[in-house]
Amino acid sequence: PDPVFGMSEAWLLVDGEPVADAMVLSHPEQLARLREACPAAAHTAVLAGDPCFDRLLAARPYRERFRRALGLRAGQRLIVLNSTWNPASLFGDGGDDLLPSLLPRLTGELAADDHRLAAVLHPNIWHGHGPGQVRAWLERARRGGLALLDPLTEWRQALLAADLVIGDHGSVTYYAAALGTPVLLGAAPLDGLDPASPVADFVRTAPRLDPLRPLRPQLESAVDGHRPHPGPAALTTSVPGESAARLRALFHGLIGIPEPDAPALLDPLPLPDHTPPRRTTSLRVLTRLLGPYEVALRRYAEPSYDPEEPDGPEEPPAGTARGGRAGGCAPVQEHLAAHEDTADRGAVAAADVIFRDGAADDPRLGPPAAWCAEVLARHPQCALAAYVSAAGTCTVRVRGGGAFTLTADAWAADPAAHASALFACLSAGSSVERLIAHGLTVRTARARHRVTVTAADGGAATPG
Repeated sequence: PDPVFGMSEAWLLVDGEPVADAMVLSHPEQLARLREACPAAAHTAVLAGDPCFDRLLAARPYRERFRRALGLRAGQRLIVLNSTWNPASLFGDGGDDLLPSLLPRLTGELAADDHRLAAVLHPNIWHGHGPGQVRAWLERARRGGLALLDPLTEWRQALLAADLVIGDHGSVTYYAAALGTPVLLGAAPLDGLDPASPVADFVRTAPRLDPLRPLRPQLESAVDGHRPHPGPAALTTSVPGESAARLRALFHGLIGIPEPDAPALLDPLPLPDHTPPRRTTSLRVLTRLLGPYEVALRRYAEPSYDPEEPDGPEEPPAGTARGGRAGGCAPVQEHLAAHEDTADRGAVAAADVIFRDGAADDPRLGPPAAWCAEVLARHPQCALAAYVSAAGTCTVRVRGGGAFTLTADAWAADPAAHASALFACLSAGSSVERLIAHGLTVRTARARHRVTVTAADGGAATPG
């Protein structure tokens, strides 16, 4: 068999002697394999735990903070894609380029307001190909809302925030499984792994992602039917929470100086910068009226085929007619929404709803209501313009009508989605006056969001 990486004589001995005075292990099972692979170095082994995993465990109570830092909203699920550095990895070059082909499908098959996508790529991918090349390969997915995370400072926080990890045989995927997070393997090579190692066992038994089947049902099944894999949680470390003390004792003993009286501590994981998704692409928006002032909505970033219809109750509320058919299900309506900075200018020119985000006092754009008026004047096809100025707030102007402010909880759906829901209501015959009086309810797959509609400039006319 090939030498085991890190545990064979080729790695550990020089002229038959160990190269290191101490070899740190995190679990006794590693010692058993070390004794078999390189018995001459077994006496240097020290059981000292895993400081990386200890930092993850200590930061678990701050999961919701990490989710908010990544811009997660109510009802959204975070899917983290992870690739190690290897030709057979998820982002490898040993065959199919799975990750670049997978990302456009994920952004096209998963509703934007129901899912958040983030990618963690091994540092050697960045250094081997160059940051510019990596970003260029993933540019389309980034425009669709993908967060490309720093591989050194943010991957641990992303794992803690994740609802699902799509990965390979790398250590980040294994850490995710050790935390109890649902995992799907997009690449699962066994070559180069010690057959007796916990990682090899995990790769053999973990559930697989089938790229030839629809993705959304696989992801939802992996989350909803998740049963934690027992191996990673038990075998990542046998002394959780003890690595700092054990490592300090080892280091001071090797140096020959006494330890300080203060406790040995690990730095806590820092709170990342707030990085909400910024979708500078066209969005196909599917809506269904669930009542006079309630809309089910799903937005898809450049789907390559017809996406699924938005969810809705099987039966309408008593006494409510949908789509003009009492007792029936309201038909799904469709419109195109586009960020003003969408690269496809043809999509912007054809969009029913044009939106952008920025500070309300940005002097380059003018006040939000003025920007909306400018967009409607420049794009005759556009029926509604929306300027998102805060986490739960946007200003909209409807063609032939006035300017209005939509306000919701800061962690509700993207305000640009609220603007699309308003457009759907107005297109179905509702008036702004009634929406101002009753408010608007927007439903994404797993949450309902209450939106207040107020006149921003005294206008309250329906679209012309």
